[in-house]
Amino acid sequence: MTNNNTRVFGLDLMRAMAIAMVLCSHILWIYNPKDEIIKQFFSLFGFLGVEFFFVLSGFLIGKILYNIYIKDDYSIKSAFYFLRRRWFRTLPNYYLILIINLIITTALGYSIPKLGLYFIFLQNGFSRMSTFFPESWSLAVEEWAYVILPMSLLVISFLFKPKNKSRFFLWLIVLLIMLFIGFKIGYQINTKTTTLDEWNVSLKSVVIYRLDAIFIGVLCSWISVNYKKNWAKFKYLSAVFGALIMMFMYFGMGFLQIFPETYPFVWNVIYLPLASFTIAFYMPFFSQLETTIGIIKKPIEFISKISYAIYLFHYSVILQLIMLFVDRENTSLLQFHMITAFYLTVLIVISYVCYRFYEKPIMDLRDKK
Repeated sequence: MTNNNTRVFGLDLMRAMAIAMVLCSHILWIYNPKDEIIKQFFSLFGFLGVEFFFVLSGFLIGKILYNIYIKDDYSIKSAFYFLRRRWFRTLPNYYLILIINLIITTALGYSIPKLGLYFIFLQNGFSRMSTFFPESWSLAVEEWAYVILPMSLLVISFLFKPKNKSRFFLWLIVLLIMLFIGFKIGYQINTKTTTLDEWNVSLKSVVIYRLDAIFIGVLCSWISVNYKKNWAKFKYLSAVFGALIMMFMYFGMGFLQIFPETYPFVWNVIYLPLASFTIAFYMPFFSQLETTIGIIKKPIEFISKISYAIYLFHYSVILQLIMLFVDRENTSLLQFHMITAFYLTVLIVISYVCYRFYEKPIMDLRDKK
């Protein structure tokens, strides 16, 4: 059984950084600046935050599933053991916030197209989703990754009965990454024009084009287990290399005018996997980062623990409700600061209450079973 009491500070820091970046991108909506550079910079924060979550999630589930697969006679029981634990972790919060969103949206008199798809994580399975519960797009990506990975291991292992299970796990992950990059190639072939807005909703936020991001994190987990010495030895060099690639992607590409309209293949096929691999280069550093300084460790761990609740509550439930009562035209900058402070305070309190009295008891129940 997995020891859930062991926490790695670096991974907690990654979660805290990721949720902070997502919050920064949506807090910008409060201020709604006219400067396009500022808008794009903070939108980039939101993009990076979710990408950090994807790779980190893949890294964590990859280690869990790899250990199950290597140590036991992997069977359908093993696959459902893994899935049951993931579903206990992710589904209760998701369905709670989905129902709250449904109540709010209905009360405000808005219609919800294709509502049923949200209950099976297909709201953005193969095409763009509606504007209802917009942050749920990334959860659909994660949930389908949780299903596809153990079930692929089950089916392919049954068909081929591998002798070297570790190497087989590696090749399956590589094939899955290539498969979902292949879907992006298909998108490129069938898409005549690309703009950044279209790219955001029709490619970046669609499950079938994004699952490779999770599996790249799983690939990291395999490397960390099988090449422990090199994983530790090259952690600083790897992080520097990742930083250099990231600087090129988010500054160099703009300088060279590599835009979706002018270089659609780069954006449709290369950009998203490159972003995932860039974050993967940080994993050796973060996965081994520790601190004993309580004044740093405790708040990071706290934010990490409630990060899932923060992600689900922060936008469509709390921020949009607050902004219904704000007249931007007649609100001063100081008042915007006060609104932001109020929003963050309410968000942290509600997220903690959800974690403490709903999410954690369910997790404790899972561990007992």
